[in-house]
Amino acid sequence: MDEFQIETAQNVGINQNVASIGDRMLGYLIDSAIILLYGIAAILLLTTLNMDMGDTWAIYLLVSLPAFLYYVLLETFLDGKTVGKVLMKTRVVKLDGSKPSFSNYFVRWILRIVDVALTSGGVAAFTILIKGNGQRLGDIAAGTTVISEKQLLTIHDTHIKDIPVDYVPTYSQVTVLNDKDMQTVKNLYDDALRNGHHNIILNLHHRLLKIMAIETQDKPVDFVATVIKDYNYYTQNM
Repeated sequence: MDEFQIETAQNVGINQNVASIGDRMLGYLIDSAIILLYGIAAILLLTTLNMDMGDTWAIYLLVSLPAFLYYVLLETFLDGKTVGKVLMKTRVVKLDGSKPSFSNYFVRWILRIVDVALTSGGVAAFTILIKGNGQRLGDIAAGTTVISEKQLLTIHDTHIKDIPVDYVPTYSQVTVLNDKDMQTVKNLYDDALRNGHHNIILNLHHRLLKIMAIETQDKPVDFVATVIKDYNYYTQNM
């Protein structure tokens, strides 16, 4: 899974996992199936009504409007997700770490005509593969990409980390924390890195500075990472 880093306005570097093209294609197929089923249901409903042909077409166009606006509506109201994205655990985000606006979703939706509709997804797949950060043409124009929110649980999800023999700790004040505190810090930190929640890292940074009664010039993301490593150093050598 490819990874890229964004630099927020608060100078916090966040690593994001780019959604694989396989996950994006499966999500697209799920969404397409939903749109198709909705369209078939609308046709079946209208055929049961005794209406003039002209009126039927006008009503069908009105009824099919939600399907036509499916992507832009769901991504706007579901925080960058569609049903397919929810099932595949992917989400649309901006490259600068901020939340996409309606205009970002709208640009992605309009350019879907070129990316997907006119080329059967060929342009989208080609652009995603060569771009390296998960962007199709619509994403490039909108300044967005699609990330994966899948979480793989391993031994690294505990606060225990292997520390090099020659490791030199920076903050001895970490000893005021206990195992429960550090596990909470690490869980929040890892989750924030995976999902791009830089505000959580900022809050951890401020909270740890207050508890440890210190000051630092390190970036918040680097500071929290160092605190975790320092805690492991002291607990493994006590």
